[in-house]
Amino acid sequence: MTVRFATREDIPGMIKLLKQVGGVHHAIRPDLFRGDAQKYDEAALTALLQDPDRPILIAGEQQVKGYAFCILKNVENDPVLQDRRELYIDDLCVDETCRGQGIATALYEKVCDLARELHCQAVTLNVWCGNESAMRFYEKCGMKPQKIGMEVSIC
Repeated sequence: MTVRFATREDIPGMIKLLKQVGGVHHAIRPDLFRGDAQKYDEAALTALLQDPDRPILIAGEQQVKGYAFCILKNVENDPVLQDRRELYIDDLCVDETCRGQGIATALYEKVCDLARELHCQAVTLNVWCGNESAMRFYEKCGMKPQKIGMEVSIC
């Protein structure tokens, strides 16, 4: 599977997958996520493509079969935290028609390769509770929980 950096030509394919992710999140937490939501529009994606601290990886040559939106994060001179450089996976999605073909693994491995090239100490991400398939995938990749967000409904 070819994994490469995103280009402007990939925007329509990324938008298609962003809508799929929005649907997954809405199905898990309709109290939080809108049913018709997509995280980035064309203008936002165009801007992200210009930001060297926000690399986007694409799986596929002609067709966008998957993507990984990343954010390079640096902690320096924090009074509590150690200095640290990490590559945060903001969003990783494989087209629902292409799942089970190793695309997510190829994307994840390329993210890890990129993190090494950027001299990061870690790759991090967040997973919504209820997204069990994503949780299983990341655990299979060797990731472990770092912290847990909690809530209580008071309505």
